[in-house]
Amino acid sequence: MKMLLAGEWVDRAKAIEVRDPFDNSLIDTVPRADAADADKAMAAAAEGFETARRMTVYDRAQVLFRTARIVEGRLEDFATTIAREGSKTIREARKEARRCVNTLTASAEEAKRIQGETIPFSSFPGGEKRRGYYERVPIGIVLAITPFNDPLNLVAHKLGPAVAAGNSVVLKPATVTPLSGIKLVEAFMEAGLPPLIMQVITGYGAEIGDALVADPRPRMISFTGGVEAGLRITKLAGLKKIGMELGSNSPVIVWRDADIEWAAETCVSGAFWAAGQNCIGVQRIYVHRDVYEPFRKRFVEITRGYKIGDKLKEETDMGPMITEGEARRLEGWVREAEKAGARVLAGRRREGALLEPTVLENVPKTAKVHAEEVFGPTVNLYQVDDADQALAEANGIAYGLHAALFTRDVDMAFKLAYGLDCGGVMINDSTDYRLDSMPFGGVKNSGLGREGIKFSLQEMTEPKVICWYLPKS
Repeated sequence: MKMLLAGEWVDRAKAIEVRDPFDNSLIDTVPRADAADADKAMAAAAEGFETARRMTVYDRAQVLFRTARIVEGRLEDFATTIAREGSKTIREARKEARRCVNTLTASAEEAKRIQGETIPFSSFPGGEKRRGYYERVPIGIVLAITPFNDPLNLVAHKLGPAVAAGNSVVLKPATVTPLSGIKLVEAFMEAGLPPLIMQVITGYGAEIGDALVADPRPRMISFTGGVEAGLRITKLAGLKKIGMELGSNSPVIVWRDADIEWAAETCVSGAFWAAGQNCIGVQRIYVHRDVYEPFRKRFVEITRGYKIGDKLKEETDMGPMITEGEARRLEGWVREAEKAGARVLAGRRREGALLEPTVLENVPKTAKVHAEEVFGPTVNLYQVDDADQALAEANGIAYGLHAALFTRDVDMAFKLAYGLDCGGVMINDSTDYRLDSMPFGGVKNSGLGREGIKFSLQEMTEPKVICWYLPKS
């Protein structure tokens, strides 16, 4: 596949292979861009912004509606691309493709709700003869850098609001999963978006990342990825608005009155969806001592029943991690925890990029699988005696994106929900739930700002004040 620069689909002499992590088969190649290509993308985006800012709200919305319909009409093709280039099973990939349709549709709808307000200038002496308001205007060029784990919908979460707001955008998709994002850009072009408004550049972050981030022309960087990359971006970006979703280490509290069957079932799904490579995936489960044994037994039973393997088979529950190197990395973390005293209740075996769904208990706090974001198919079980202990343990990590709790006690639900230090709390559900229109983001090392269409639009626009002096009023 090619990249879109300055209105043309272009190739390069050097290419990057895109391979299926399940069997390492070659799917396609993409151009290996360089710093000169990054400069070309920014120059074209600067020209494209002049077109984007003049588009009517109606025209922006119609492009987004048409793009959504194109994706919806090719849902299986998009799903197959997601499944092949990444870790998701075909069933998981279909859900992502459907969510992409929703994200684009919501972006079209929210484009019509970018509103300002009148300003009461007479609220302070000297303003009696002044009338005015503010409106929200496009910010300019948005640099969108997206991860591998949701290669279509997380791209839509950046492109949709950027177009809705009247901005131009430069997309840098994940190097290992660029095909879904390119297909989405193709759909935008087919839907009638003026081509200079959107650029897609493919390449290694080490070769083009610094040039894109440090370029003074973008007015906002929207990044989803790891903490280390996020810290580097903040050092290089200069005077730009930055929105970052940097992952998590999501805790769940299972109280003694919880529906154990439902809690176990939904937490297994939340832990191992997309092979655990999910920023809001379940990683730590704190279970009240009174129900720890029945919960552990059921959780392990469901985990052991998971079918892993070929992502394109309908019966497969979990596919491989994104690379064999990542699977080896997490396998090493599990062995490290074992040596420190952790007990493996299920899983641990690895074959290539396939790592079995793994359940641990007695995990020491010094272990990486406890303190870091594992971003893979492992989950830890812990016992707690009271609510204060549960909150202290859940909050005792440098991340705070999503948390969850299971209880039938409304008072306890409020106590725990307001005590959890994070961006979102799911009650009687897994941490792995997100509505594409809700505010999404975290505290501490989990990021800066919020995504979710309405909230992204706030980030991707700026207020502009218009004040009239009316001497005869």
